[in-house]
Amino acid sequence: MDVDTRLLRSFIAVAEEGSLTRAAERLFVSQPALTKQIRQLETLLGVRLFTRSRAGMTLTEPGQALADGVPALLADWSRLLQGTRSAADRAARVLRVGFVASAANEATQHIIAAFTRRRPGWRIEMRQAAWSDPSAGLAYGDVDAALLRLPFPGQDALRVEGLFTEPRWVALPTAHPLAGRDRIPFRDLWNEPFVAAPPETGAWRDYWLATDERDGHPVRIGAVTDQPDDWLTAIANGYGIALAPESAARFYARPGITYRPVTGVSPSRAAIAWAPTDDADPVVQDFVHCCRATLGAVSASTRSTRTTVNDQGG
Repeated sequence: MDVDTRLLRSFIAVAEEGSLTRAAERLFVSQPALTKQIRQLETLLGVRLFTRSRAGMTLTEPGQALADGVPALLADWSRLLQGTRSAADRAARVLRVGFVASAANEATQHIIAAFTRRRPGWRIEMRQAAWSDPSAGLAYGDVDAALLRLPFPGQDALRVEGLFTEPRWVALPTAHPLAGRDRIPFRDLWNEPFVAAPPETGAWRDYWLATDERDGHPVRIGAVTDQPDDWLTAIANGYGIALAPESAARFYARPGITYRPVTGVSPSRAAIAWAPTDDADPVVQDFVHCCRATLGAVSASTRSTRTTVNDQGG
């Protein structure tokens, strides 16, 4: 009998959370899909793993026995899988770097160039993730490092180092009445419909909806998207507006969409993240070094430019 490790991960999430709803949020899947996976596992094993009630999901005796052994099994499998992938990548001299839209944006090319100079013969394979995976594959061991936006679910279990901050702007349809303003108070956007990430992304979605900066004012959702192109299309078609990093105005410029500065919201933070097990990996750490050095040089150049302009009375 073969059991998919995905089913075991779903099982242990439900066991630890004691709730299908919370486990679904943790795994970034829908509750019906998670329920189906638990039933599939129970069918494969021929035992009932949970007692379901209004209070939540309680492990049965067979379920508890499985729960006692699964974490170690999954940890061993993850180490074996990651080691196999890493060995293959090292043999091919490839470093896998995940990212989500608007991660390091224009700085990414400079980081790659710096890494190539530091590690001749190596190649970086950039892997873009959907917003339904804000860790860009890092949480699942699919990549060696990731350029991300903070906060994201599961970041406490990873090494995370901030690289830079930038203001959050708003992306609006060009025909929107507020698009002609030079600067927009966030309060003026509270009643607008927003284009949002999938609900399963939890805190990630809440951050980009600025739910903590609305004084309790409810959010209106006009559309839900999981990819940058769909996000841009929904905004251009007038289904909603969205907060985005300032650099998105350059990196995701598109006819029909106008970006404007917003006051009253905290800035966005970009970061480099990697697994604690890679603290001693020289290749991963070289990439981290290149991120620090590249973004440090960009920041210094920006400060120098601003100082020159100020000295000239600009």
